[in-house]
Amino acid sequence: VYASVRDALHEDALRRGGLVSGEHGIGLVKKKYLPMFSDRTRIELMKRIKKEFDPKNILNPGKIFDL
Repeated sequence: VYASVRDALHEDALRRGGLVSGEHGIGLVKKKYLPMFSDRTRIELMKRIKKEFDPKNILNPGKIFDL
């Protein structure tokens, strides 16, 4: 029940122009919403930054991006 309520609230926030992240970031729970509120260019930039600071992908691998 919790997951369905959470998903409905996130989808409603997105429909209203809001975001599903704040000071705590995306994380595993909200990972699937990233493409919904961020355009492809922004996501690619985030991936490039991640690769620059973590070239071996050892810091939280798979938490946000599947590199």
